[in-house]
Amino acid sequence: MRYVVLDTETTGLNVDDGHRVIEIGCVEIENRSLTGREYHQKINPVREVDKGAEEIHGMNAAQLKIFPKFEGIVEEFIEFIKGTALVIHNAEFDKGFLDAELARAGKCKLSEICTKIIDSLKLARELHPMKRASLDALCIRYGIDKSMRNMHGAILDARLLADVYLAMTRGQESLIIEEGVSGKNTKLFQNSDIITKQISVRRASLEEEMAHRQYMEKLKNQGKAQ
Repeated sequence: MRYVVLDTETTGLNVDDGHRVIEIGCVEIENRSLTGREYHQKINPVREVDKGAEEIHGMNAAQLKIFPKFEGIVEEFIEFIKGTALVIHNAEFDKGFLDAELARAGKCKLSEICTKIIDSLKLARELHPMKRASLDALCIRYGIDKSMRNMHGAILDARLLADVYLAMTRGQESLIIEEGVSGKNTKLFQNSDIITKQISVRRASLEEEMAHRQYMEKLKNQGKAQ
């Protein structure tokens, strides 16, 4: 399975108010390893950036005018994520913004482009109930260096989230049957076969069985005496 860890930055918090995507960062994972393939693009939103949002990511409308509009990069973006499992932190937020951008460009929804969408925020809350599940908190919990994260940025946050996701799911690959694979070729059955071969069965001798029965009879008599 090919995974893409994705993050966006936006002009504001509410897509229903007409806010737009201004940056996309994607990091590829295959066979539980970072491949080094990334997709990173800043986008001209053709609107102002809320002051609160600018304080988070440091980008404003004047700076973004030099970059292409979303419809100018939509094909290369789709090509990078097509057929993958997307990993997104607080997926509903990014999905809402990207679905709106895709609709404006006449494209189908994110869920129709990718095989599935994994919300790493929900996963973190399941693994660590009652604990903080922000990206910063998870980096600290898993010992991932976030010293470069002075401000939010889509590609930096996607790289950090990729490390966090691999740390959160470490060990699960031996418990999950790979999709599209069946029978004796699955990891689960392979591991079970190895374990079974390593187990040797030693049966009790007649003397040991007799001693065990005598011991159990003794315990029974002691119980009656009490």
